[in-house]
Order: sequence, then C-alpha cells, then structure tokens
Amino acid sequence: MTPRVPRRLELDPVTVRRARTLARRAGKPVVDLARAHTTVSVERATLRMAGLTGADHENVPWVNHLVDAVRDQVGLEHGVTTPIWDALISGAAPDLLTLAQKASSGGVTFRLPEKAHRTRARRAARTAVGRGIRTIDKQRATRERLITRHGDPKQKPWIYLIVATGDIREDIPQAQEAAREGADIIAVIRSTGQSLLDFVPEGETHEGYAGTYATQENFRLMRAALDESSKELGRYIRLTNYASGLCMPEIATLAGLERLDMMLNDSMYGILFRDINPIRTFVDQRFSRQVHARAGIIINTGEDNYLTTADAVEAAHTVTVSQLLNEYFAKEAGLQDWQLGLGHAFEIDPSIPDSFRLELAHALLARQLFPEAPLKWMPPTKHMTGDVFRGHLLDGFFNLAGAMTGQGILLVGMMTEAVVTPWLSDRDLALQNVRYVLNAAGGLTEDFHPPRDGFIQTRARQVLDEAVALLDEIATGSGGADTAYPQPLLAAIADGTFGAMKRPPTKGKGLDGVARKADDYDNPAIDLLETVDPPRSAAGRRREEGATR
Repeated sequence: MTPRVPRRLELDPVTVRRARTLARRAGKPVVDLARAHTTVSVERATLRMAGLTGADHENVPWVNHLVDAVRDQVGLEHGVTTPIWDALISGAAPDLLTLAQKASSGGVTFRLPEKAHRTRARRAARTAVGRGIRTIDKQRATRERLITRHGDPKQKPWIYLIVATGDIREDIPQAQEAAREGADIIAVIRSTGQSLLDFVPEGETHEGYAGTYATQENFRLMRAALDESSKELGRYIRLTNYASGLCMPEIATLAGLERLDMMLNDSMYGILFRDINPIRTFVDQRFSRQVHARAGIIINTGEDNYLTTADAVEAAHTVTVSQLLNEYFAKEAGLQDWQLGLGHAFEIDPSIPDSFRLELAHALLARQLFPEAPLKWMPPTKHMTGDVFRGHLLDGFFNLAGAMTGQGILLVGMMTEAVVTPWLSDRDLALQNVRYVLNAAGGLTEDFHPPRDGFIQTRARQVLDEAVALLDEIATGSGGADTAYPQPLLAAIADGTFGAMKRPPTKGKGLDGVARKADDYDNPAIDLLETVDPPRSAAGRRREEGATR
C-alpha cells in the first residue's frame, strides 16, 4: 500500500477545488463529443467481445472485414451490431466468423432492420456481447483470487520494469527473471509504429522493432508465464501493455479478456506524439477506459512525454493540467481513484541549480493533488548523455525522490538509456539501485517535511497557480487559441498548448474512421458497461478501496 503522505505543501483548498472545477468545464464538451460519435475501432472492439477472432491469409483481422462491409453498405452511424445480428438471424451465416468471411468477399447483404426484426437483432447482439463482458468479469475475479492467494508486494512503490525483445518467446524468460530480481510489474513495450496500425495483429509474434506486438495471443502467453512466476515467488506479478493508438478500444478489450493488470492509456498522447486525430482519440479513449473500469485495470497516463519535447521547469504546469484532465476523463468513464496511475517524470536538466529540489516540489504536488491515486513516476531520459556512471547516479536521485514523496509505481531507470537497448546486466544493476534506495530510504516519506513557505512549498504553489490559470484559459477559450472549435480543449490542443505540438481536430490519422451517431445508434457493449456494475468479491472490494492507503 502507498504510504499516506501528509499534506505538507499546505496548498490552498479553494485553489485545488477550482482546478478540478475548471478541468471538468474544459473536459465536459469533449466528453459530449465522444458520446455523440463512434469509430471503427469501437465497433470492432464490440465484435471482439462477442467472440470474433482470427484473420485472413494476409493477417487482416476478420473484425476489420466485417465492420468495413457494414460501413460500406449501411454506414457506421447506426452501430454495426444490429445489421450483423439481423443477417445472422436471417440465415446469412451460421456464426460470426463465417459471416465475416463471406462479407470479406461481398457475399452478404446488410440492412437496417425495423420493428420486430430490429428488436430480435438487438436482443441477440446483447446476449452475444454480454458473454464477452462476463469473461472480463471472470478474469477480474481470477485476479482477486490470485492476489489473495499469492499476496501483493510488501513495499511501495511497485517496481515497474520494461521487457522488449520483439519476440514474445524471448520476452517470457526475461520477464520471469526480472520478477525474480524484484520487479513487481512487467511492461511489454509495443513494437514501434503499432499505434499507427488500424488493425490488431493476430497470433504470437516473433519480430518487432524496439518492442513486441500487442496481440491477444501474446497477452495470453505472458499472463500465463507471470502466473507461474507469481506462484514461484509468492507475490502477484502484474502485467502491463499499451492501449493507445488507432486500436485503443480493441487492445483494451483484449487486455480485459486476457487479464492484464495495467494499461498505458493517456487521453492526449496519441494526438500529440502520433498525430492521431483528436476526435478519434477522445472517442476511442472513453470506450477503452470504460472497459478498463470494468476489468479492474489500472491505467498509466503519459504526462512524462510532455517533458521530452518541452522544458520540464517552464512546462511543469502543463503536466498538472493534463493530470487533472486525465482524472476527469477517467472518472467520467467509470474508473476509480485506485485505478489512476497518473504520470509524471524526473526530467529537469540536472545542470540547473536546485534541480533536485524542483523535482521534489513537482512530485509532492502530484502526490498531494491525487492522494488516493497510485502515481506512476518516470525516470530521467531526456538528459541522459551516454555517460553510464552519471546516468546511474541520476537514476539513484530519481529513486530517492520517489521514496521521499510516496510515489505508487516506479519505472526502473536504465543507465544505458538513449545509448543501447539495455542488456540483462544493465537491468540487474538498475534493480540493485532501486532496491538499495528503497531499503535505505523507503521510510523517508514519513520524515520529509519541507519548511513552511520555503523553496519547495513556494514552487509547488507556483506550478498549481500556473495550472489553474491555463485551465481557466482553456475552459473559457480566452487564451488566444483558435475559437473556431466549440470545444475549447480541442482549440488548446490545436494551438500547441501541450508538448509544443499543434494538432487540429480536422486533421490527423484515423479521422476517416469516425462517425457521428444516428438517432437509432445501438451498441450493447456501451449499454452494458454504463448500466451494469461488475461483480466483486468482498476481499477484492476491500483491497481496491484501500489500495493507496
């Protein structure tokens, strides 16, 4: 459990409340926009819940073929499930897979059924999709049972370590060895560029540049391997992957079906750093977060990335703004505090005087603003120079800042960051660094109290004030951004407010996969996710409610 950090910054509660009010005002028009639209990936994710898997001989998934066929014939704006289950009931095919195969060659005619035909189709679709949601519920219950059996790590922060060989069969032994060396969370980083694929590859994969493809089979294989490690080590080892990019809803669904425990899921990362259309991203992220909420998955947000393209001191307030927006979007989608792994990073230029004190101020600000959230603390990357000795020292300071400020999830920094893909020996040294600092100074969070009105308190309040000012500009549209957009947050994104990236909502990858919902739009997955609560055991409920206490 995360040590409870005293309210040692003495922040003005009125200012904190105003920050959240402004985040809600800025975010609500975007939520309204997301609720009014659907995307090809949302519809494909719904079919995956209904059990449609597999791909053709060119590795194009059958869900892509089926959604494309429905969109071409009757449009996406009504949802795909009603015409698809109408076709099944009408005898076009005996099952979803056969229907998708026939549709891929133009062998099925879809229609928008009316009256009794529409009622029957929607009832059948809800039954089929409901089976997938029940599978997600069962996987959540399995996680609760295994945590009860094996136990959670005794110490916070949880140690988060990346594995990324490109070959899932090589990732598995590396992940298991990392767990033996002390890692609590294994993150299988994705192959570079997968976020820009508008389909999810099928099956286990053995090649990938700077990472391993996120597929349902790769998820299954790694989760099974880490279950073995959990049994061996007597603590539950968590698995992380990436629900981002053009297939965010589908990957979130696969993660729920295969019992992943954490997913990278940021509301703006794909917009800013992958040039994915803003509307596509916000629609997809809302659905994906609804799935995460149902599956009991902890999300990790990507505020650390802003500091790789903007100065970590001058842009510190944009991290706070993004955290507040991510919190609003997440809770609106059903996520709870214990699931909010809000991101921030140790990225201030170490040559700046008092850089460590500034890092402490920023880390404490995040910890105090979100006291119930398992914050994800990211290591230095931008100012790693290739000097491995200097890098190892910087990582030690990063680990110390995490210990002093009560962070919940600590990503292990590598001394060879920005030089080579880390060797196993690099990982061992990095884990030794973490273990030493946490063993020697893990309790400092109880003792560390910055002086009243001193450097750290003053800096934290300054960043919060700047964040409130920026949120006010965004919420009111008074910051000089393009006011042509009815959603002020989209105007701010278009104006380059975050990460110095200008991304207008009329451009970007994936826009052609967005459709405004018609009045008769139906999606049983959304209905079930919004109206039916997941079953939880008493032990699981107590663990979740006390997760960050």
